[in-house]
Amino acid sequence: RSPLSLYTLPLLFPQFHILFFLLCFANQFPDPFSQEKNMADELKPTRIGLAGLAVMGQNLALNIAEKGFPISVYNRSTIKVDETVERAKKEGNLPVFGFHDAESFVHSIQKPRVIIMLVKAGAPVDQTIKTLSAFMEKGDCIIDGGNEWYENTERREKAMAELGLLYLGMGVSGGEEGARNGPSMMPGGSMEAYKYIEDIVLKVAAQVPDSGPCVTYIGEGGSGNFVKMVHNGIEYGDMQLISEAYDVLKSVGKLSNEELYNVFSEWNKGELQSFLIEITADIFGIKDDKGEGYLVDKVLDKTGMKGTGKWTVQQAADLSIAAPTIAASLDSRFLSGLKDERVEAAKIFKAGGFDDILADEKVDKEKLIDDVRQGLYAAKICSYAQGMNLIRAKSVEKGWNLKLGELARIWKGGCIIRAIFLDRIKQAYDRNPELANLLVDPEFAKEMIERQSAWRRVVCLAINSGISTPGMSTSLAYFDTYRRERLPANLVQAQRDYFGAHTYERTDMDGSFHTEWFKLAKHTKA
Repeated sequence: RSPLSLYTLPLLFPQFHILFFLLCFANQFPDPFSQEKNMADELKPTRIGLAGLAVMGQNLALNIAEKGFPISVYNRSTIKVDETVERAKKEGNLPVFGFHDAESFVHSIQKPRVIIMLVKAGAPVDQTIKTLSAFMEKGDCIIDGGNEWYENTERREKAMAELGLLYLGMGVSGGEEGARNGPSMMPGGSMEAYKYIEDIVLKVAAQVPDSGPCVTYIGEGGSGNFVKMVHNGIEYGDMQLISEAYDVLKSVGKLSNEELYNVFSEWNKGELQSFLIEITADIFGIKDDKGEGYLVDKVLDKTGMKGTGKWTVQQAADLSIAAPTIAASLDSRFLSGLKDERVEAAKIFKAGGFDDILADEKVDKEKLIDDVRQGLYAAKICSYAQGMNLIRAKSVEKGWNLKLGELARIWKGGCIIRAIFLDRIKQAYDRNPELANLLVDPEFAKEMIERQSAWRRVVCLAINSGISTPGMSTSLAYFDTYRRERLPANLVQAQRDYFGAHTYERTDMDGSFHTEWFKLAKHTKA
């Protein structure tokens, strides 16, 4: 006898009606993730994947696709996946393929698979790695494109190696605009992993005429993240110095926003030409769309931060590298955060008779503008010199063998600190790879000498006017300290030996010495 058909069961046994309905419903509407996985298996594999679709992630994915590399995208929040795919359609039917589950996403990528992560540093990176690596195979590669602490990258590279996976930590600079149109990229870690993506990053990175794509293999371990961290530290210093130039011109020189716009626009045509000078000029030209006047005057004077500047200063301290310009910029951000305290302090000092020093200050505007330009340029050189010295010290400690001239080259385009004088910084390190400090390169030394008088006038004027210029002031102190053959450090060391028997060296003979200062002083007093 023939077996009972599935379709006859409900007729013979009414209790099967619900089961019959559920089976039919499930057959008509298969599991969406299984369907997506099957679709991934059927599609032609993409060249690369990207997980983490905040604006930076979306823009980098679209940039990669626009350069001719089909890309799979994934995000824990699926709405971001759909949003990215929709943007790809609107921006030229770019080859961007979205996936709502990690397994389908991973399987959609050609082997050996390469996946870029752009998620928040720390625990979210570890969680994303855990999610993705569950479906990856030996020889596949994960790239962290966020601002991660370099030691975390080295830890993860070792953990991934145990699973047979490759790992890169890749600094990406340029913000949202750079990610979409060409960033500066700083990949470090496995050279084998870099070779997987070299053809992609060479096209995706910013392109600078006569210099090439703004990307290079940085070095082993966490070198890529470390270099990006210091890049951000230099950025902190640069932004602080520009803000001080603005403060002096506005508070002492009484320049209007229109005048400031013209000044910074003009500066951007010469030696100060840079992304940060350019956007500063733009800011001064933006009217407030919610009220009268200019928007910059309505922005609250509290500066945020995400941690890379603090990491830079901590590393400088750990390596005994003087980085006062960068440290001053960090301190300024801390103090800016004390808005309520500063408001109260202003009331207290005003009530105590501290008048506004600025009120009676008369200056020659044109002379002031030129002096500030020269002082800003000289102080910026100090900021870059400190950053480069920090990178060199870490490279020596870790054996990374980093090329400072090559770093200056890839910062010439795409990144936030891109500036015309980076080409000359590259030339300085090309001339002398062992250059002790940018300040003593013959060309930069000449410029520092030519600008130091104007620089001193600006700092003195600011001090006498009650305007704080911690970046410019400490940069000048850095320059003056570095250029002096003899410092008062002899007294400090004598004090250390006096109270702590720390010993000292002499200028006239070799060896280490200790003096019973207390006994001698007591005898002298007697």
